[in-house]
Amino acid sequence: MMHKKGIDTRILGKDVLPMAGEYTGQVMLDGISAYLRANAPELLAAQVLAPNAPGENTLAADLAKVVPGRPPGFCTGCPERPIFAATKLIEQEMGPHHISSDIGCHLFSIMPPFELGATTMGYGLGPASASAFNSPDAKRRSISFVGDGGFWHNGLTSSIGNAVFNENDGVIVVVDNFYSAATGGQDILSSRADNPTKSTKHPITDAVKGMGVKWVRHIDRTYDVTKVRAALREALTTKEKGPKVIVASSECMLNRQRREKPLMAKAISGGERVVKPRFGVDEDVCTGDHACMRLSGCPSLSVKKLDDPLRDDPVASIDHTCVGCGNCGEVADAAVLCPSFYRADVVHNPGRWDRFANRVRNTVTGFLQTRREKRRLTFADA
Repeated sequence: MMHKKGIDTRILGKDVLPMAGEYTGQVMLDGISAYLRANAPELLAAQVLAPNAPGENTLAADLAKVVPGRPPGFCTGCPERPIFAATKLIEQEMGPHHISSDIGCHLFSIMPPFELGATTMGYGLGPASASAFNSPDAKRRSISFVGDGGFWHNGLTSSIGNAVFNENDGVIVVVDNFYSAATGGQDILSSRADNPTKSTKHPITDAVKGMGVKWVRHIDRTYDVTKVRAALREALTTKEKGPKVIVASSECMLNRQRREKPLMAKAISGGERVVKPRFGVDEDVCTGDHACMRLSGCPSLSVKKLDDPLRDDPVASIDHTCVGCGNCGEVADAAVLCPSFYRADVVHNPGRWDRFANRVRNTVTGFLQTRREKRRLTFADA
């Protein structure tokens, strides 16, 4: 493009970056540092001017001392997290299963705290790879995952069609987040948004049934962990032969926040009444066993050290990044964990009724707290 425009500029690339392999943060840092060191050293900080061996950048070493590790994982509020929480609960109940993963956001299920998945072949090939375990003598059915992007890419034929043709008796979960989320949130056939230039709103369930699948279940809210677990249990125990397909649908939270946050901010600044749900953890109820984190892994769910000398273990805590999806409470309820999670509705630009209701609540709460305080057993000084 620059040559066609007659721009005489030297272009560098593979002489500072490797020909193959993953372009990790360290690889990019080494390559860009080498380029700047040779062409514009004045743009570099003093500590990176001296040449280093690949992987031994001084700046990176300094950052490693102060920046905590950030392993890959689902976004805050991701609707795919409760699917894998339900899968963990099913395996606790029925034992381990062979789980075939797929390329996409849902591949983060192989990371802690879920650590699910045994094989991964390629985009849309999760159920296809599970066909090798389609043995009539198997004690447990295989479970495989495919995203909606991979499903339309080639999963409908390579995975669903193959399962129907070969009478595969496994369970296939189609993770439907309304977009090709892993590649940037582009619309696909099953997207529910209006697209002026593309044809959308074609249900995955219709395509699956058209391919010949008889056993199909659709869950339109993946945050209902109990419902997802019940669907998985039914699919793994039904006597009906052939592929069992569960389409688990909820919108990608990242795309949803991109759409809703500006609208909400505009409404608040315009003086409109806006209610934003937030979740929290009651410190007095939380036992500190952190079982909720082992079944959630939400970035907004962390730990908090109490000042109470009688309690050594830090309790669970939800920080300001919470988007109010409710997954933490759903997991706690489905797994029969402690009832320490609560929901609070934050009201922006409250009206008269909101203010009156708040005064009534504060009055009642204060009365009950005062009465309880009077009944407390106290020890007077001798």
